[in-house]
This record gives sequence, C-alpha cells and structure tokens, in this order.
Amino acid sequence: MNKKIVLGVIGADCHAVGNKVLDHAFTEAGFEVINVGVLSSQEDFINAAIETNASAILVSSLYGHGEIDCRGLREKCEEAGLKDILLYAGGNLVVGKQEWGPVEERFKEMGFDRVYAPGTSPQEGINHLREDLKLI
Repeated sequence: MNKKIVLGVIGADCHAVGNKVLDHAFTEAGFEVINVGVLSSQEDFINAAIETNASAILVSSLYGHGEIDCRGLREKCEEAGLKDILLYAGGNLVVGKQEWGPVEERFKEMGFDRVYAPGTSPQEGINHLREDLKLI
C-alpha cells in the first residue's frame, strides 16, 4: 500500500510550526511526506498528489478560515482523477469558538474523511491514516 501523503497549510495561512511538527511526526511514523508548505492553494495539494501518486491529502489551517479554504476540495480532487484519495483536515478550522460537532459535520459534508479539532495529537491522525490505508 502506498504510504505517500501530501501535507500543507491551506489558503493565506503562514503558520509553519504546526506544519513542521506534522511533517516530522508522519515521517517518523514511516510515511513519505510531500510537504507543499504554507500559503498553499487547493491546486497545490492536488497537483502534488497527482505528481507523487499520494494516497492522502492532509490539510491544516490555523488562522480560522479553513472552512472557506477547503470548500470544493473534494470536487476538485474528483475532477482531477483523485476519486479515492483520503482527505483529512485539522487545526483551527473556523473563526471563533464554535462547538466541534457541527464543525466536524460540515467538513464531512464537504467530503473530508477525517476532521481534527485544535490540539489533537499527531498520533491520532497517524493511527487513523494507518487504519484508513489498511496498514494495520
């Protein structure tokens, strides 16, 4: 099973520290991480996934506009031929203090397979990725 993943920070978000932490954690866990970095567009994620034949796209956002930045990503992936790619999102995905349940539901309705609240341990994402890719 392919263990290549595309990781990055979407939109006008320049929060690099969390991105580096995730890159390190997923690399240490045995995944081949293709990091598109910060300030990345949906197309950056999709192009990297196509070029590397990745199995998953992991989108992070810390500045609160992740919901806006992620809208339509599943559809663009499908249009680009990435019908089966896993989509994960995490971080401070929305502006203000909102109950997590409805936020998670909105992202799932947008086609994300897994959605992570602020402060979630990278290990949780690693475990889910192993499970979803049938590596365990």
